[in-house]
Amino acid sequence: MTAMPNTPQDSQTPPPELPAQIAEPAQTISNTQTEQEKQMRRTITGIIIGAIVMVILLCFTVYYLLQPGVPTDKIRDVFIIVVALESLVIGVALVVLIVQLASLINLLQNEVRPILKATNDTVNNLRGTAEFLGENVVEPVIKLNGYLAGLYRTLELMGIKKK
Repeated sequence: MTAMPNTPQDSQTPPPELPAQIAEPAQTISNTQTEQEKQMRRTITGIIIGAIVMVILLCFTVYYLLQPGVPTDKIRDVFIIVVALESLVIGVALVVLIVQLASLINLLQNEVRPILKATNDTVNNLRGTAEFLGENVVEPVIKLNGYLAGLYRTLELMGIKKK
């Protein structure tokens, strides 16, 4: 069997990109940014609407509680229970936060610190290697080049070697 020469059709190189194909990633990035902006606007709008609803509910609640004959003592008791439950939830959240902080400190001490120590040792080793090469390789080569330049100039002055 004879080998066929490689033709452009046989190679796996992609065809050159057209300007429209080059512009597609830029359009995709801009579309992603506009989607993010739209999502951010929706979120801000939702927060503003929620805050307005909360203020309106607070106004109606205060108005209702100021009416004569409303049993405010029962409402007060329910509010105290809600605040106690909220304190309990905050306490649990603080415990979880402390556990996570302890986990982070453990991670830093037992994993990140050894990595930094190994990196520092490697840098010191490289510094020593560079110093060794400078003293034992580079300096002799520089001296040899100086001696050869002097010898070359001497030969030129004696007329043995032409300029």
